[in-house]
Order: sequence, then structure tokens, then C-alpha cells
Amino acid sequence: MAQSYGKEQNMTEVVQVEGLSKSYGPVCAVSDLSFTVHSGEIFGIVGPNGAGKTTSIECILGTRRKDSGIVRMLGMDPVRDRRAVFAQVGVQFQDSAWQTGIRVHEICRTTACLYDPEPEWKPLLEHFDLMKRYNQPVAALSGGERQKLSILLACMHKPRLVFLDELTTGLDPLARREVWKHIEQLRDEGTAVVMSSHYMDEVEQLCSRGLMLKNGRCVAIGSIADLVAHGGGKNLDESYINVMGA
Repeated sequence: MAQSYGKEQNMTEVVQVEGLSKSYGPVCAVSDLSFTVHSGEIFGIVGPNGAGKTTSIECILGTRRKDSGIVRMLGMDPVRDRRAVFAQVGVQFQDSAWQTGIRVHEICRTTACLYDPEPEWKPLLEHFDLMKRYNQPVAALSGGERQKLSILLACMHKPRLVFLDELTTGLDPLARREVWKHIEQLRDEGTAVVMSSHYMDEVEQLCSRGLMLKNGRCVAIGSIADLVAHGGGKNLDESYINVMGA
């Protein structure tokens, strides 16, 4: 069961989203989305494919232009204050793609060069049990190893806030739970995590709060207990099915 917040019980708001909207021509991808995220919590964004999860994250990060709304990360504008924001924010995008043939140590070294001071990354390879893959192509890693590498790259500079988009899609149950342990460790260290997922057991296990997106609109927001109650199910999975099937 998810903890309420990290060990320090820090209630500092690290993400503020108000009235975020994004359309592609006549299609509304995200409509009037508002929520906050606090330090040391894992906040889940759930919904079926096409609900607007990835678009929401991209607009919040400023990698996709929003149509309207206000976004603040760590008190800063992610577009105007981009360099300062991303010195403290880690990102793992869905469908992360790396150059064909690039090796594990090469992608780690390249990513580390983006930060000043350059972070130590070899101890993280040990921590994630990837040192044995040091000189191997990323393409040769298993699905679980690739996802652990994604977390490593997103977190090597010790960010205060991390975004994870469909991190465990395609992983077997054992690999998913191994990844969960690393996400929980981030929370316990006081890092805020915003994660999108369509696995309700994952959200129920990891997240203290979250929201449900349906056709680009937030249809429920609050604690996991609030989301379960909103759908009238015995657990989040049942409630999710009730809400999305309505």
C-alpha cells in the first residue's frame, strides 16, 4: 500500500497546474486540467490510451506548447526558466529511443555531460545492477533493464521532481515489481514523482494521490481512496472500469 508522502512528510508544492488545455485542430486532447503535486509523493495520472496522459505531461514540461493554462514547476515557468527547471527535474518519456548501437556507458556519460557539475553515474549502475551491462549495447538489455536504465538517466543528477510516462508497459510482473522498488526509493528520499499508467494495481501500490483522465478531461481527482469511491468499486481496478466504461 502506498505511503501518504515521503519520510520527511514535506508538503511543499513542486508542481502547480491550473486550467491546462491542448487541442489538435478540432480534437481536444486535454481540457481545463488542474492539480498540484507535493515533495515526497507519487502522483498518478491514469486513463486509457488516447486519454491525454502523455500530452498532459509534455505540456507541463513545456516540450509541447499548451493552448492555455498556467504551469509552475518548483515555482518556475518550465518554458521561460527552462535551464533552471531541468537542472532539478528528471524525465523519462514513453517510447524512449536511443541511437542504434549506443552502449550503456556511452548513454550514461552523454547524459551526465548535460549537467554542471557532472554527476557520478557509475555507482548508480551498481545500484541498479547494470554494471555487468557496462559495455553492452542498450538494444541488448532486457525490458526490465531498459526501464531501470531509464530511471537511472532521469535521476542521475538527484532531481527534486521526476516524470515517468508508462514506465512499466510491456514488462513482466517480476520486472514491474523491481522497477516499483526504485520508484518507492525515490519517494522515500523526498523526490516527487509524477507517473502516468494504465495499470491500476501499480497506481494503487505506489501512489498516494492521482487523477483519472477520460477523453482529455479530469473525471476524478484525490487520494486513491477517493478515486476508488468515485467509481463505486471494491478497488481501483473496478472503479476505473466503471468510470471509463460509463
